[in-house]
Amino acid sequence: MNLEKQLKQNQIQTSVPCRVDFGGTLDISTLFLPLNHLSPSSFNIALDLRTVVSLSPWQKGFIKVSSKGFESAVFKKDDPLFNHPMGLMFACAAYFDAHGLHIQIKSASPPRSALGGSSAAAVAIISAFYKLLDKPIDPEQIAWLAHYIEASVAGVPCGMQDQLAAAFGGVNQWLWKMGKISPEFKQMPVFEHEDDIKAFNLNILIAYCGIPHVSKDINKQWINSFVCGETRSVFKKIANLTNQFSKAVKNRSFRLAADLMNQETKLRLEMTPDVLDKVGEKLFEKAISCDCGARFTGAGGGGCLWAVGEALDIENLKPLWQDILSDVEAGKILDTKIENKGILIL
Repeated sequence: MNLEKQLKQNQIQTSVPCRVDFGGTLDISTLFLPLNHLSPSSFNIALDLRTVVSLSPWQKGFIKVSSKGFESAVFKKDDPLFNHPMGLMFACAAYFDAHGLHIQIKSASPPRSALGGSSAAAVAIISAFYKLLDKPIDPEQIAWLAHYIEASVAGVPCGMQDQLAAAFGGVNQWLWKMGKISPEFKQMPVFEHEDDIKAFNLNILIAYCGIPHVSKDINKQWINSFVCGETRSVFKKIANLTNQFSKAVKNRSFRLAADLMNQETKLRLEMTPDVLDKVGEKLFEKAISCDCGARFTGAGGGGCLWAVGEALDIENLKPLWQDILSDVEAGKILDTKIENKGILIL
């Protein structure tokens, strides 16, 4: 499908949020199906560090993808490399048999910051194609499609909490289960009122550690250890901690939420010590000293950490984290808030 002429007449732009999370890996069917009896779930918060995708015309027979932090790439329509650093984006275009277009990705979050940016970009790209083809913008369908395309090219099992945060926005607990013919999710908003979500901004803090992450290695270790039976008991504990954490946040019991978060982070550290780098370790220890919880985002190994706690504890923690990050190139507290909206057509 040559989109060059169509995009000359009607360029498309979409936007989606990124996320921080708790209970990651449980959104992968390798884990959530055997743990079904524990009602496994993941918790995430959409952030207003949005990813914007633009579709514009390009040479017939070719696809170009550009994204901050990556070298632009151009491939012939039938020859895109799905194992390229931006292979997921080319795979999304291939699903629609598209060519004659330039996919431009602009993200407000740092590149490879473990905030779910690549999955968010896939959701934004698919949303842009839906708009271009005059298809209804169905967040659930788009999230599933983004998930399955990513799983088909990633080379490792993939979850879908990143896609759901991008598609729906807000603060949610996502319950993973088996439906009648395929896996399903249940969205459980943590807060019923927008004022509660706004207030929750005072109870969280997000920091970029200055070191880009690569999630495949750590995720692969977790999955392999689970399959081999080495860490099944650990992930049972994580499933229970995630449910307890979601309830504690809902009840605004932030000291309890902080303690539960630290328990989960310590369990992950026991399985994979490199889930926190040296900067992350310092931030984690400082959070504990301030009665806050801290956790890496995504699969860790660089990228971001986020903290939860009572508003006064978070206020006390912020300058201490800033002091640690002042010695780290590109390290910083991220200026961000909770984003209620998911997919936007601009």
